[in-house]
Amino acid sequence: MSNMNNDQKIVPKRDLSDDAEAMIEDNDDITQPDTKRIRVGTSANSSSDLYLDTINRHMLDFDFEKVCSVSLSNLNVYACLVCGKYFQGRGRQSHAYFHSLHEDHHVFINLHTLKVYVLPDGYEVKDPSLNDIRYVLHPTFTKEQVANLDQNIRQSYDLNNKKYLPGFVGLNNVKANDYVNVIIQALAHIPPLRDYFILQNLETRSQLVQRFSTLVRKIWNPKAFKGQVSPHELLQEIVNASNKKFKLSEQSDPLEFLSWFLNTLHKDLGGIKKQNSSIIHRIFQGEVKVEEQSLITKENADEEDRLLFDVDREISVKKFPFLFLTLDLPAPPLFKDEVEKNIIPQVALTTILAKYDGRAAHESAGTLKRFQLTRLPNYIIFHIKRFTKNNWSEEKNPTIVNFPIKNIDMSEYLENPDEEKFNTHYDLIANICHEGKPGKGNGIYKVHVQHRGKDQWYQIQDLIVEEINAQMIFLSESYIQIWERKQQDLY
Repeated sequence: MSNMNNDQKIVPKRDLSDDAEAMIEDNDDITQPDTKRIRVGTSANSSSDLYLDTINRHMLDFDFEKVCSVSLSNLNVYACLVCGKYFQGRGRQSHAYFHSLHEDHHVFINLHTLKVYVLPDGYEVKDPSLNDIRYVLHPTFTKEQVANLDQNIRQSYDLNNKKYLPGFVGLNNVKANDYVNVIIQALAHIPPLRDYFILQNLETRSQLVQRFSTLVRKIWNPKAFKGQVSPHELLQEIVNASNKKFKLSEQSDPLEFLSWFLNTLHKDLGGIKKQNSSIIHRIFQGEVKVEEQSLITKENADEEDRLLFDVDREISVKKFPFLFLTLDLPAPPLFKDEVEKNIIPQVALTTILAKYDGRAAHESAGTLKRFQLTRLPNYIIFHIKRFTKNNWSEEKNPTIVNFPIKNIDMSEYLENPDEEKFNTHYDLIANICHEGKPGKGNGIYKVHVQHRGKDQWYQIQDLIVEEINAQMIFLSESYIQIWERKQQDLY
């Protein structure tokens, strides 16, 4: 194919503005005179139109890490819109250029600037028929669209004409990342957090922040080519940012990941110890008062008397911020008869929340402690402590927690409930549960999230998305819950 048409102008020096979009192209492409050509595909006889017909949308998958399939470089990467492979550069010595010659594939999109070029000729194509590809690569939303996300009940259709509901799509389990998937799904359904990562320009922030933002937008994309999303790009950055503490190939604890992820996002968004210094703290951070006293064993004292604070001795009082509250389950029966083996132990959520009423004392490493909340966050995260480790194995408490889906009152756990300016009632918006035996890789994690517009709950396990009756949620072995304050301006 000729590099130049008769009707094109020859420019003495090449305009490098297009290539500033990523990184410098091949030296050969820079030093030799070239032309800057743009074609708008309006003529049925134009070569660009012919090449656009070769685009295969079914082969396009922009969820994977944007690195060249040959050099593995992440600089100036283009995607072939015919086969979907990624290549570096578009100069005459680039991998994309050679691919266009060897495979007769001619249409490429810059994964950073979203500009489309025809190779090996090298001219840019501007055609409205390419807008759907650009949108899938980089979904964008207006404030009005974001405001209506939770009320949307209209299903979308992918390229295979299969229906999916934006916001309620499965995430690929690449190897053993179900523990990450459930956390991402839960966070993507917290409106102020979701809206922030969809609407804010985060290009100057860390790769972790940017990739999480991209994934959230893809989860809520109403114009996707497929009704599922791969979190591969975010997973790769999680491995890097955590120094391989969290891996794709090894299941980890969702709570440990959630704690690390929220704190890292907070830091990467410029957050400091100061209250409300990032969107993370504005949404999740509360405060708890902890009273401590060294434990002195008294002779002939029963268990109840032993756990009483001595008002005549010093009591240490401190206040700590928190992003989640740990709730302790009562120990299950050690010995069971034939009847008890068929009975699953149960406990009410209010019972295990009593830990924070400021009255109940708990023993820990020779110290008496009691807890009371002094400030409630807009979204409160409960960690139901279900797993315990010893020197030999990890054990799981099978106790079922009974809880209402709506309207739990947190005022009785506040130090000064009468002074609370905001509503103290909360509704459940996400429930993460564990099924199977304890230990890495021995069980699976699922998440329950609610579609507000339909008042319908969904159970999501990796790629499996199915409706679930709200009354069935409390039968699961809940591990992490997220509750939303009622009637509150959460922004």
